Amino acid sequence: MTGNIRIGKTPGLAMALAPLLLTVSLLMVQFFVFNDFTPHIPLACGIIICALFARIKGVSWQQMEASMLEVIKLGVPAILILLAVGMVIGSWILSGTVPTLIYYGIELVSPGLFLVATSLISALVSLAIGTSWGTIGTLGLALMGIGQGLGIPVHLTAGALVSGAFFGDKMSPLSDTTNLTPAVCETDLWSHIRGMMATTIPAMTIALALYAWLGMSYADSVTDTNSIAVLRSTLASSFTLSWITLIPPVMVIGMAVARLPPFPSIFAGAAAGGIIALTLQGSDLHTVVSVMQNGYESKTGNAAMDQLLSNGGVMSMAWVVTLTLFALSFTGMLEAYGTIDAIMKYMSKLTRGRFSLVLTSSATTASVGVVVGDVYTTLVLPGRLLRGQYQKMGYSTTTLSRSIEDNGTLLSPLIPWNMGGAFVASTIGVPTLLYAPFAFACWLSPLIGLFWALIGRFIPEAEPSIAPSTAPPSASQPSPA
Repeated sequence: MTGNIRIGKTPGLAMALAPLLLTVSLLMVQFFVFNDFTPHIPLACGIIICALFARIKGVSWQQMEASMLEVIKLGVPAILILLAVGMVIGSWILSGTVPTLIYYGIELVSPGLFLVATSLISALVSLAIGTSWGTIGTLGLALMGIGQGLGIPVHLTAGALVSGAFFGDKMSPLSDTTNLTPAVCETDLWSHIRGMMATTIPAMTIALALYAWLGMSYADSVTDTNSIAVLRSTLASSFTLSWITLIPPVMVIGMAVARLPPFPSIFAGAAAGGIIALTLQGSDLHTVVSVMQNGYESKTGNAAMDQLLSNGGVMSMAWVVTLTLFALSFTGMLEAYGTIDAIMKYMSKLTRGRFSLVLTSSATTASVGVVVGDVYTTLVLPGRLLRGQYQKMGYSTTTLSRSIEDNGTLLSPLIPWNMGGAFVASTIGVPTLLYAPFAFACWLSPLIGLFWALIGRFIPEAEPSIAPSTAPPSASQPSPA
């Protein structure tokens, strides 16, 4: 096993995979037969399936429980951050931070630059609220409507929207996936985000250039000024829009640059949003506390805008937190049974160098995303599988966490039966395979990661843990140059 608890003899590969494949079958039934993309119960059943296999093997429940708790412990910091993120989202909507970003972002829209603007606006909003699904399910619908009004093909608009929304989700310290992935890889949040810049920023830059090139064909289209004006007037009449509302995200970014711990940094951002809501928006203290707890309820009268802004709060994270606990527990039970060890022994034969290590990480994550279809298991399982291999070969686990996000978070909306792909297609009404080729940032990022591994760039080695010496230096030791 990858953890400290080792239980019995590792089963053969076929038997080791049996509980995993049975759980995958339950997930497939849930997704495709019941057409329900909530994987909580199939994962809970998977825990029981693993427990039965482990019990036959002779593993006691106490040992299984200890294994699950060991893995869950890794996710506790991420769960705490997610709860703080819920407070931030509600606070930043109430304070006018998110409305200000949307108001000035929509102002960028013009026919020739619509695809570029769509990608940038969705990226900004997703960065601000930490959720690609929330961005696509709300602002994304408005942008799809504006794109149709401009005569731009829906698959192009959808591709630009998905690129931006998932870029923002991946790079936001408020995102659930961005907090969970470094936790299971045993690295810290800010190092993880810095590590992802090597693949995500070049991918997004290339994507924006391609959207600018594609948008040139539509430069002479007539702008749907009415839709844009309605959205902007709704925001302006409901909030006091000011540069002051941008102080909270600037604070959080500054704390990230200063490498302060993420939980107090994000909590400080929520508190700053609350103060601005009190002083600028005219809210009272009870409203601020209630919004941080239960989320903001928008009543602007504009259906699309109300759906976008009715968000946040600690309680809004219940779905994600419970799913995270189930995914971590399932992985811990796989460890107790020996599935992780068996797969690692097989995979260690495939990882002989730097490139094969990153390629294996990418292929494993993408495969789990294709087979399982659950975003959270896709992030947790490869992290537990490969963390030890990176440490053994002397590479930083930030490269592993980056590969998992590149091939887990970003490829999720490009797989029709994955939670991400199914959500996007059903929400905006565009088939996954139709927009996937134009979601440039999503599939370029994994390719750039493999390129860096091939040439040996942005693949840092693990920092050596040097124990302090109490003995005086020997006289024969060379003096520092």
